[in-house]
Amino acid sequence: MTTPKKTDPDAFEIHPGVFITGTDTEVGKTWVSLGVMAAFQGAGISTVAMKPVASGCQSTEEGLRNDDALRLIRQGSVPIPYDLVNPFSFAPAIAPHIAAREAGCAISLEKIRSCYRALTDRAECCVVEGVGGWLVPLTATETVADLARRLKLPVILVVGIRLGCINHALLSAESILGGGQELLGWVANRIEPGAQRSEENIRALAERIDAPLLADIPCFPGEPDVGEIGRRMAPAVERIMARGGKSGASIHSTR
Repeated sequence: MTTPKKTDPDAFEIHPGVFITGTDTEVGKTWVSLGVMAAFQGAGISTVAMKPVASGCQSTEEGLRNDDALRLIRQGSVPIPYDLVNPFSFAPAIAPHIAAREAGCAISLEKIRSCYRALTDRAECCVVEGVGGWLVPLTATETVADLARRLKLPVILVVGIRLGCINHALLSAESILGGGQELLGWVANRIEPGAQRSEENIRALAERIDAPLLADIPCFPGEPDVGEIGRRMAPAVERIMARGGKSGASIHSTR
């Protein structure tokens, strides 16, 4: 399957893809991103991903490296240089705009967009994982929301099911929709074993969020199972493919 050529540099929607955001840090955005990648790959769609901005990176001989970005690279259908996947990496595990200021670096949405375009030239689909939540600042005037709008991708909201998630999820969904962005749906990610009233919380969110519940991800006893997450995310991927004009394929397996 060949990748269509772009005539309009802003016409990113000709590629199936999605922007993964969350209600907070540590709610499972990376694992959902990996599952979405696996579901696309199971449908025969070559897929790569990017995590444009990452804090809490480790120093290596090759430079700063982020574990989540490395996982995304390993899941990808084709080899991708690290700097395309994670163009802005910072050592301190702090808000990215603060980390950038302390590093004497300016996060550039235009550079991120350029990396995104390079990735879409190498694969048929690109999954983009945001940093933190929807309104996390990236610069003095721009947020994660601005980045998603710049890339023109539909959004999946990952909700970490735990105490306080209802307020966080409703505010996030309201902000996504209020900003005119397409909210493809949301994912209930059960991140806390034995969390009380999880079913009631998920039901309350399903009744109030003006977008479908795409998947209910269980709490895994160890490292999350990307294949299982991919199977649960298959309906969401079908929606993305239909939006991008690739609805003829079907989700048949995940690796």
